[in-house]
Amino acid sequence: MLWGTGDTEKSIVAGGITRTYIVHLPTGYTNEQPYPLVFVLHGGMGNANRAIRISQMNPTADSEGFIVVYPNGTGKRKDKFLHWNDGSQRSGQQANTVDDTAFFRQLITQLKQDYTIDSKRIYVTGISNGAMMAHRLGCELSDQFAAIAPVAGALNYDKSSPAEPLSVIIFHGTEDQFVPYEGGVGKAAKGTRTDASVAYAVNFWVTHNGCNPIPARTESGTVIMEQYSGGKAHTDVVLYTVKGGGHAWPGGGHITLKNNNASSVQEISATSLIWKFFKNHPKE
Repeated sequence: MLWGTGDTEKSIVAGGITRTYIVHLPTGYTNEQPYPLVFVLHGGMGNANRAIRISQMNPTADSEGFIVVYPNGTGKRKDKFLHWNDGSQRSGQQANTVDDTAFFRQLITQLKQDYTIDSKRIYVTGISNGAMMAHRLGCELSDQFAAIAPVAGALNYDKSSPAEPLSVIIFHGTEDQFVPYEGGVGKAAKGTRTDASVAYAVNFWVTHNGCNPIPARTESGTVIMEQYSGGKAHTDVVLYTVKGGGHAWPGGGHITLKNNNASSVQEISATSLIWKFFKNHPKE
């Protein structure tokens, strides 16, 4: 079952593996004009359908006029319990051996053949394992992406220095039991993976982009926003911290996970903020 009216499931062969993805074209799509492209990546043990439900990105795509693609990761089952090779050490998971970076480069090429896409407006967001993959794609495919938006995910991969500046917007709850805000091993996460802190990710991107290290800061209710501006090629790094927030997509659908300590915070809409940020940060 596909979530969302008018969505189409498609496939390509990448690295000898048949990979699937769901394409959502905005209302009134025409080949006569270029459209921004947004990838939304599911979390670990999830799939593209779950990413559609949690992010609720389709209505925004329809009203704002951009294409959304929900790719599937890999795993022992073709449609459930899927993962991304985000660079973390995930013992026993098949995804560790899959070259997901090459998959995304190939997928972007394929999508440009199938649809009219604005090459300066290609973006990626995701949650949890999908957010970690977004960080990795930012590191390895900065020539393709204009901006990334990790939600509740750590930067556990920085082995390659990004070739180009890249705008970044991050969302994370201080009480996330799966990917700890301060880093370390999540209390509710299985295994012994050690996640880097949110501060580490922010510092990495602020330094890479050459942003002002002193942010503009605002606070409202349980949400703190810190914006690091003035980066190369007009890049910015923005962090939304949800005080007391758990492993969730703010304003989105609830993640069904055992021991998850919080449903989605409704004070802000990560989806709306992500798109506004993407819209204002094309690649130069």
